[in-house]
Amino acid sequence: MNPYQFYRQFKPFYLDGYSRTPGNQSLESNLQKAINGEYSAIICYEKLAKMAPTEDERKRILEIRKDEKRHLKSFTDIYRNLTGMEYSPQLQEGCPNSYKKGLDFAFRDEQDTVDFYYSVSDGVQDAFIKETFRRAAVDEQNHAVWFLYYAMQNKGSRGASRQVDYGAKGALAAGALSVPQMLNYAIQDEYLAQARYDRILENFGNVRTFLQIKEAELRHITALQTLFQRYGLPLPEDQSQSYTTTPDSLKSAYAAGVQGEIDNMAMYDRFLTFNLPQDVRIVFTQLRNASQNHLAAFERGLAR
Repeated sequence: MNPYQFYRQFKPFYLDGYSRTPGNQSLESNLQKAINGEYSAIICYEKLAKMAPTEDERKRILEIRKDEKRHLKSFTDIYRNLTGMEYSPQLQEGCPNSYKKGLDFAFRDEQDTVDFYYSVSDGVQDAFIKETFRRAAVDEQNHAVWFLYYAMQNKGSRGASRQVDYGAKGALAAGALSVPQMLNYAIQDEYLAQARYDRILENFGNVRTFLQIKEAELRHITALQTLFQRYGLPLPEDQSQSYTTTPDSLKSAYAAGVQGEIDNMAMYDRFLTFNLPQDVRIVFTQLRNASQNHLAAFERGLAR
């Protein structure tokens, strides 16, 4: 425990001459709002987990719920130390009864909460409170990405179903995989990304994030092509245009980027569980790590 936390544990904020100045009242109100939000999210996510169609989704939502319980305790402790009083959480607007609507609701709520927590963090002087809200905001952004991913997975759109045998979705749905099959799925997924970026740039102009990632992923194609040549494998035909749709907004474009990178990382995570030649393992690891960086860039764009 650092000295600051030790001091706060044994000498609450309200004993430091706390008074209800306008600044303190604002923080007190923000803490109440945060506590209400976390309490409501805990109840909502328990409901969503029960409706989840797969075990993976159920477990992930319960992990998110566990984060929210941790946030609730942190904010409740700060409120008690700040005011010397307990606060009874109030349930906010109800969680939808439909799983798909619930995912959309959770995504929007998490995004709003990210902005709120960062604004509180920026507005307080106390280092411990500032860091608590900042860390919670980072968690909430991660939650938003997962809810968006599941929302898009559960839309059941025609385009999504067509991709089941192509790229990362095909790799994740396949049974046993040989190295040539993995390479085929990997380069198909890179083709998909290029097709998606071409449509986005054509419709929304030279958006810097997409330009930079498109250029980086061209290098991914080159790295994969080298492996095809080394192992004497024919390159698959680029059919990505048949599996790509045009986003209706820049926000949707960033969301598609997020989903694409999550699928891509999951694909490479699966590939790396197999017994691979060392050169193939190195390339797959590098591409997986690059996708993690790209995911962070798309998340930042989505949060704007």
